[in-house]
Amino acid sequence: SMAAVKFQKPALFRKDMDAVLQTMVDEKIGPGEKKKLFVKSYATYCKKKDGVALRSFIDAVTISLKVLGLQEGDCCAISVLSPEIYSEAFRRSGIKPYLLDVDSEMMPDLASLKDNLDKGIKALLLFEPMGLLPSSITPYKELGLPIIEDVTQSVGSKFGDVYPGAIGDIVISSTEEDSIVSTAGGAVLLSDNEEYTALMKKETSDYSPFIEMADLNAALGIVQLEKLPSVVSRRSTIWRIYQDEVLKRNRVKVFGNGSVDFEINGYGFSCIVNERPDETIALALKYQVTARKTFSKAIGSKYQDRFDKYPKAVPALSRAVSFPLYPFLSQSEISTVQKVVGILR
Repeated sequence: SMAAVKFQKPALFRKDMDAVLQTMVDEKIGPGEKKKLFVKSYATYCKKKDGVALRSFIDAVTISLKVLGLQEGDCCAISVLSPEIYSEAFRRSGIKPYLLDVDSEMMPDLASLKDNLDKGIKALLLFEPMGLLPSSITPYKELGLPIIEDVTQSVGSKFGDVYPGAIGDIVISSTEEDSIVSTAGGAVLLSDNEEYTALMKKETSDYSPFIEMADLNAALGIVQLEKLPSVVSRRSTIWRIYQDEVLKRNRVKVFGNGSVDFEINGYGFSCIVNERPDETIALALKYQVTARKTFSKAIGSKYQDRFDKYPKAVPALSRAVSFPLYPFLSQSEISTVQKVVGILR
């Protein structure tokens, strides 16, 4: 029998590893020049000035909250589609998450946020799921709240004049194995605000080298950023193939944005199915395709039945299923996945 189509494979080319090996040859593998260069390159990409690169995403979140001046007991607004890992970062900082439904663009519901600003909400965490971006910056800027923008999944997307990093006072990105830009683990933290970047640097240098990203990892990140345009082009091409197949049948809804102005990065491909996700996952497996619930690790995964509180997010939380989408898929694997998304119901 044919080998199963894996859900995820890191986009690592053998020649990417040359850069990593070079750091070993140079005998400088701890936090140093490569780390600085990686931060600069990522900042340039997100049109920000400066920042820090860390070994752990949780540190990135806790430092962001601290830099914004949030104190124990304050609230940070966050959409229920955001990753569950945020709960842990909030817990460590003594910050209370204020969970929001999403709007039609799958971004935090700002109308409901405005109605609840008296609840001690001191910041908004904007997580951009599955390559999506909001269509406009304006409503966010009018909020009057500092914003942490998580571009982990949106790097490489573009929506009119909105790009990843356009909204956040602090921009945060995980660089884990399944991130579009991977350093095999860690995170970057970026800003235009000099006061913020000075605080970030103080926070990290106080504990360096234990929380800063190592050059060994940063070297990989630099190569991944250089390759980003070609990787995104490959990913979005596969995304469109799947989307076309679903639209032909028109039985399930593609999670995301149908707008023609939206250039999606192909971070992943997800559909909101009408049957139970387990049935869809089992169906995919008959074709040797590994599928997964898209938001099984979301902060709102325990609210899948709370239609009263999160009506827009519940269909995504309860019935969104993701399919394999990464640069190393072979032509025959793509065709197999295409077949599966064509028979979804």
